[in-house]
Amino acid sequence: MKVSPEALPRQLEQRLLPVYLVSGDEPLLVAEAADAVRARARTRGFTEREVQFLERGADWDAVRGAVQTLSLFADRRIVELRLPSGKPGSVGGRVLPSLIESLSTDVLLLIITGRLDRDAQSAEWVRAVESRGVWVQAWPVAAERMVAWLEVRCRRLGLSADAQALQLLAERTQGNLLAAYQELQKLQLLAPRERIDAARVLAATSDNSRFNIGELTEALLEGEGRRALRVLNGLRAEGVELPLVLWAVVRALHTAWANSSGAAEPVGVQFARLTGRALRADGMLKGRQSGDPWDELALLAADMCGTPAVS
Repeated sequence: MKVSPEALPRQLEQRLLPVYLVSGDEPLLVAEAADAVRARARTRGFTEREVQFLERGADWDAVRGAVQTLSLFADRRIVELRLPSGKPGSVGGRVLPSLIESLSTDVLLLIITGRLDRDAQSAEWVRAVESRGVWVQAWPVAAERMVAWLEVRCRRLGLSADAQALQLLAERTQGNLLAAYQELQKLQLLAPRERIDAARVLAATSDNSRFNIGELTEALLEGEGRRALRVLNGLRAEGVELPLVLWAVVRALHTAWANSSGAAEPVGVQFARLTGRALRADGMLKGRQSGDPWDELALLAADMCGTPAVS
C-alpha cells in the first residue's frame, strides 16, 4: 500500500508490516518517516539494526545474507537498505523481490531511497513492497501549502505564531523544509512562551549580524538613504538571505504608503514605481528576469529615500 508521511503514524499504530519503502528528495520528511518506522519496530522487539549502503556494483549476496541470517544477539532486527538512486540494477532487481516475498517474522526490511522516477515506480521490487508492506512517498510541499505546513509544525513544537510570521518564514526558506524546521526549533529555544510575530522572526535571524534587518527598515522609513545603502551592502557582505532582505524592504515600502494616506497623486505614482522595482527584484531572485536583485534593491532604497544610488 501507499501512504503519505502524515498518514504513516496511524498505519504503524494499526499494524507493523514486514517491509517499508521510504522514497523522496525531502530529507526532513524521509528522515522522520524512517524514524517513525524504527521507533514502532523497537516497541515490537526489533532491537537490532543493520544498515547496508547500496551504490553501483553493490554486493547483493551480502544483502541476502543480512536478511536471511538469524541474529545471535536479538530476537528481531531491522535490516535497512540505503539505495540513493532508487535503482538496484539488474541483480538487485532480481534479488529484492525474492527477499521481500520470503521475509521472516524476525526481520523488518526498511528501504530508503531518493525520489523514484516513473520507470523505478513500476519495477517489480516496488510492486513487491506495495504487496507486502508500505510505500511512503515524501513529496515536496507546494508553495501555497507552506504556511499551513509551518502552522502544523508550530503546534507540534508548542509554538504560537501569527500569519505574518509564518508567511515570512515560508518566504525566507523557499520550500526548504529542513531549513524551515530548524528555524522553528531556533524560535522554540529563543522564545518558548512568546507568540511569534514577524518582528521576532526578524530578530532571531539577525541576532548574529553586525548589520541588522531592523536597522535597514528604520533607515528606509526615516528617509536616510546613505545609511540604508550602507546597511544593505553590509547585509549582502554578511550573506544574509536575500528573500529576508526583500521582505523587509517591501514591508517598509507598504508602511510608508500607509503613512502617506491622503497625500497627493504623485505619491501614488511613486509607490507604483517602487513596487515595480520590488517585483523586478523578486523576479531576478527567482530567475524569471535577468539582473542582480541586490542592485535592484539598492535602486529601490535610493529611490524611496530620494538619494542617488551611486555617489
